[in-house]
Amino acid sequence: MATAVINQFGSTSASEPAFTAYNDLASTKVGGKVLFATDDWFAQAENLLKPEDAQFREGYYTECGKWMDGWETRRKHDEGYNWCIIQLGVPGEIEGLDIDTSYFTGNFAPRCSVQAAWLDNSYKGRDGDRLGTHATSEETTEIEKLHSEDWEFIVSLSELKPGFPKSSHNYFHCSGKKKYTHLRLNIYPDGGVARLRVYGQARRDWSKVSERKIVDLLSALNGGLCLQCSRSNGGGGRNLIQAGRGSSVEDGWVVTPLATRPSVVQFNRDGHMHNAGSEWCVFRLGHPGIVTMVEVDTNNFKGNFPDVCRVEACFLDNSANDLDTNIPKSKWRTLLPVTKLKAHNQHFFYQDQLEKNTGVVSHVRLTVMPDGGVSRFRIWGTKANRAIAKL
Repeated sequence: MATAVINQFGSTSASEPAFTAYNDLASTKVGGKVLFATDDWFAQAENLLKPEDAQFREGYYTECGKWMDGWETRRKHDEGYNWCIIQLGVPGEIEGLDIDTSYFTGNFAPRCSVQAAWLDNSYKGRDGDRLGTHATSEETTEIEKLHSEDWEFIVSLSELKPGFPKSSHNYFHCSGKKKYTHLRLNIYPDGGVARLRVYGQARRDWSKVSERKIVDLLSALNGGLCLQCSRSNGGGGRNLIQAGRGSSVEDGWVVTPLATRPSVVQFNRDGHMHNAGSEWCVFRLGHPGIVTMVEVDTNNFKGNFPDVCRVEACFLDNSANDLDTNIPKSKWRTLLPVTKLKAHNQHFFYQDQLEKNTGVVSHVRLTVMPDGGVSRFRIWGTKANRAIAKL
């Protein structure tokens, strides 16, 4: 069922299904890679996993034909159909897929299916530029050892729509009850797909994590989720919990100033901007825990970083609904008081700077004032089981 959600760029769309609020487990940003493709003649399969939206270059051609930002095979003139194997960057439970055909209008793949499996071993990705090539007999023989044709179907044979703006996103809901490491995308018989988004969540085996070990409880790699953002421009709250430091201002959460902001900037006695407004993001931790340090990184934001930030936290026993955003105001407790930020800086706030009354937390809210950009947001701490959390 479609509902209004906050997407990865912070804009709300009533046409997007709720599962798009989850993280993309296949993106190259989290280590997703292509292991095999039957054919890469017009455009190579690695494009499927790019984190940015597909682009179109008017009048641009390669030696193989029209340049396209996606995976596009040559026309099929022998038996069978085309397919590729993808290793997820983050193994986990898949809630839904978006098979995006943007800009593939007359040359889109008309039908598809998706299979999935849990494999114990990681496999090396492909090397080099594959444009204008097809799989060699050696590559085909090697990939056949995975017996991918026998993997479970998570999307049965389905029609795809052409890549016009109003029809390019082909959404498929999945059960989300099993964990997978690899996907096989089948297109029948040929054509192009721009992007493959695999929405889901990491399911780390927390039983193997010591209660003394300090981890990033909010990381997408550990199952953290961005549930809501007040607004955004050019980068969504989901970026804040990705691995590594942000690569650019587009790889973060940035909010442009409101036109209604005060004409003259003034400060209160406490040194903070007067009546400047605020923006916020709400997150669910990958596991409830006790916070020992908060990290707010404004990397790459030099002239448009926030003046101050505040972090609040609460505990909710709502494990049955991962995307629950109905959090009463009374639940929130201050974790990090209003604190000044610096440009292009990795800020660490230790226990002596954090409030002591938060206890075990499952959700956090980052508020920046008045606006600006943040690259990464980390909640470092130790795990706590739910029995302790309830007490």
